[in-house]
Amino acid sequence: MTEPLDVAKLQRRLAEFAAARDWQPYHTPKNLVAALSVEASELVEIFQWLTPEESARVMDDPDTAHRVTDEIADVLAYLLQLCEVLGVDPLAALDAKIDRNERRFPAQ
Repeated sequence: MTEPLDVAKLQRRLAEFAAARDWQPYHTPKNLVAALSVEASELVEIFQWLTPEESARVMDDPDTAHRVTDEIADVLAYLLQLCEVLGVDPLAALDAKIDRNERRFPAQ
């Protein structure tokens, strides 16, 4: 049985993958943000001309679902690598942001 996934383990795997290929010199914050933007744009491209109804059913087509899943993985990979390089705990950052948003936008 495989161990459950967690953010720290995925960040280690990404770092090991990059290190094995000597890619660390290229993984600067600037480059990682640019790559993140490119991958997010590739995700946008899948949905670009879909109607709201079509976009809600995008995972029904196996080929499109595979593309969406791959682009989401790419976005997450670059985001996690950026967090690692900058020393940001992504889960703590999200938790704190939700707290701020709850205060900023109280439930009616």
